[in-house]
Amino acid sequence: MAFTLPALPYAHDALEPHIDALTMQIHHGKHHQAYVDNLNKAIAGTPNENKSLEELVKAAGTISPAVRNNGGGHWNHSFFWEILAPNAGGKPSGKLAAAIDAAFGSFDEFKTKFSAAGATRFGSGWAWLTVKDGKLEISSTPNQDNPLMDVAEVKGTPILGVDVWEHAYYLKYQNKRPDYLAAIWNVINWKKVEEKFEKA
Repeated sequence: MAFTLPALPYAHDALEPHIDALTMQIHHGKHHQAYVDNLNKAIAGTPNENKSLEELVKAAGTISPAVRNNGGGHWNHSFFWEILAPNAGGKPSGKLAAAIDAAFGSFDEFKTKFSAAGATRFGSGWAWLTVKDGKLEISSTPNQDNPLMDVAEVKGTPILGVDVWEHAYYLKYQNKRPDYLAAIWNVINWKKVEEKFEKA
């Protein structure tokens, strides 16, 4: 069962000016495609060939680094494209807004803590908002790891994830990762994050 690259749910230039079209073309069409291709190569002819992406990701500690890294890259990016949208941003509402206030004090405080998790992740990685035992937690992971993995320091169900690899922002923001993290709030699709929260 070979994995395939999911189509972007919007045009490459739909997230302008916050995320530029060229970055989206390269990020989705080259980087994400490479994770899919390399994952398929790594599982070909092995017992992992018939496992779902989630099964592979959850067993990260017991699989090869190639499957862990490329499986994580495929899962993380598929998730990331879904929680971005044009004409998005603003604030969450309903139960998610209440849970954010309860966990972090306010939405602004949450944004500050989440951006700090992304900005202080050394090297490449991701910042996450997860649900664990009904509570919200902020964490970050190195490389293409995520909170579903058995090796994650903070485990849980991700409902928001932001890519802080340089390939996600370098063409527009160069080395200014905090500027990228400030801009990304304009394209977060809170309806989708709320859906993921309800499911979790």
